Amino acid sequence: MKPHTPPPLGLAHFTCIDVAPLDLVPLAATIGYKAVGLRLYPAFPGAPFYALPAGSDVSREMCRRLDGDGVHVYDIEFVPITEDFVPASLTETLEAAGALGAKRLSVCGDDPDRGRLIANFAGLCDLAGQFGMGVDLEVMPWRQVRTIHDAAAVVRDAGRRNGGLLVDALHLSRSGGDPADVSALPPEFIMSAQLCDAPAIRPTSTEAIIQEARAGRLPPGQGDLPLSRLIAELPDHTTLSVEVPNAGLPAEEHLRRVFQAAQQTITAATLS
Repeated sequence: MKPHTPPPLGLAHFTCIDVAPLDLVPLAATIGYKAVGLRLYPAFPGAPFYALPAGSDVSREMCRRLDGDGVHVYDIEFVPITEDFVPASLTETLEAAGALGAKRLSVCGDDPDRGRLIANFAGLCDLAGQFGMGVDLEVMPWRQVRTIHDAAAVVRDAGRRNGGLLVDALHLSRSGGDPADVSALPPEFIMSAQLCDAPAIRPTSTEAIIQEARAGRLPPGQGDLPLSRLIAELPDHTTLSVEVPNAGLPAEEHLRRVFQAAQQTITAATLS
């Protein structure tokens, strides 16, 4: 990263999940985001998501807007690998993502059978590779893959070149992790990172941790997470995005506020 030049910043769809993809692209471009993530799969039953089938009118229109606004789709989300997960069930979703030029698929591991989890992660990497995509395993402290060490072991044992990790600043902290844990991993594992902030004190119950992750995040620099240390420990090739769900502000105001906070945080980290 060059001094005074923050890297291109992506926008996780969960930051403003009520904004449909066709509207998200020009809004992100106006503010200065260079990439967007899209929620093309429900993270949990009843969670919002958007269907953009490959070859459909809405997919073609999405491609036109991406080209016209100079924004690209970096990742799609969010898929829990549960005990009944079948990689082939994601074929249409990955086909839709590939048509938009997406590079990564974000997943979490929630199968108590480690061997089956590793096999399904590997199978999903193989399937995603057919569409030119990789798969990032994200730590969540209430899932079976709870820590960054758990996630790294799955990626290592799956043995797929397009498998990697997504480091979420909040999940890293709430799972007991530290930026030093990131620097101890093979750099090629760390493909993506999501920035947000939060108070130093960890919520005391699983329910409170989930609620904080879904509705209590702060813009970078407005809490106590060690974001400067985390940014310093990330490999240079890591793609950065922000994930701070909106708490009721107008969409553009919220996205601009988060963008500016992230840029200031990244700049301060690279100059320190």
